[in-house]
Amino acid sequence: MSTIVSGMRPTGKLHLGHYFGVIDNWLKLQSQHQCYFFAADWHSLTTEYADPGIVRASVKSILIDWLAAGIDPKKAVIFVQSHVPEHAELHLLLSMITPISWLERVPSFKDLQQELSHKELSTYGFLGYPLLQTADVALYKATHVPVGQDQVAHIELSREVVRRFNFLYKKEVLAEPQPMLTRASKILGSDGRKMSKSYDNSIYLSDSAADTEKKIKGYFTDPARKLRKDPGNPDICPIYHFHQQVSPKNVQSQVAADCRSAAIGCVDCKKLMLSHLNPVIEPLRERRSGLEKNVKMVDDIINEGAVKARTVAQKTLQEVKDVMGFSV
Repeated sequence: MSTIVSGMRPTGKLHLGHYFGVIDNWLKLQSQHQCYFFAADWHSLTTEYADPGIVRASVKSILIDWLAAGIDPKKAVIFVQSHVPEHAELHLLLSMITPISWLERVPSFKDLQQELSHKELSTYGFLGYPLLQTADVALYKATHVPVGQDQVAHIELSREVVRRFNFLYKKEVLAEPQPMLTRASKILGSDGRKMSKSYDNSIYLSDSAADTEKKIKGYFTDPARKLRKDPGNPDICPIYHFHQQVSPKNVQSQVAADCRSAAIGCVDCKKLMLSHLNPVIEPLRERRSGLEKNVKMVDDIINEGAVKARTVAQKTLQEVKDVMGFSV
């Protein structure tokens, strides 16, 4: 059985992009592998350090969303990163052997600085967050890390750091993780851009059915389709991308054909999509409501997850200290 480690930054409410892009994949993995899923609150501080209240407020919210979606604490270890201090200690030790040039060449470093140019990101924490990711996965000797193509460079850095560590200390203590490429689900926001809380274009897992319907009705579709009789292009339509996630294959094919021939209008296409989206999301809404009323149960799951994670993390960290000569 492979060991899978994956985290999510708590920087606000989770939306359908998170559900179809990450959580849906986790649901499959937890039944097939040993999985560790964590709320990466320290990672969130790389961009939200000036307002950490956002992070604190988001941690429990996203964990409730995971549980409501079906992430099962009996199948996977669910925890909060900062509740397992071994992540920080291993990060510190690995930072002593990692050349700065390795971190500077990670493509997302400059890309994110440009994308988030309104924030001061010339910090060590931001530069070093791929190394913290390395510590995250190395602590559990992850064999695979589910990532999109844009994150493969991070896994390659982790592999290089692990190889360097094992070479320096003459023992195969840490495991080299392999990227587990996941198909990028194309979920767009109401304005046609990537769904993001920053763009105020998201449908949140915590939204009511009425709010979800209202937002879907307000979605932009094919901008070239100005009149009902105009043919459309489903490939660029956010609503069709939703169909690809929730509608049966025969419905997807029919919608695509009808859109191109103008046999269906955008209003009816949205209604049809909602008829398939609601059965997927409604059970999650109901479970979420119950979890919000049972905070103690959620806290118990978080605490139990930290104990399970620390049991493994402490063992790995002790092995690291032993080969480095830091054993007490």
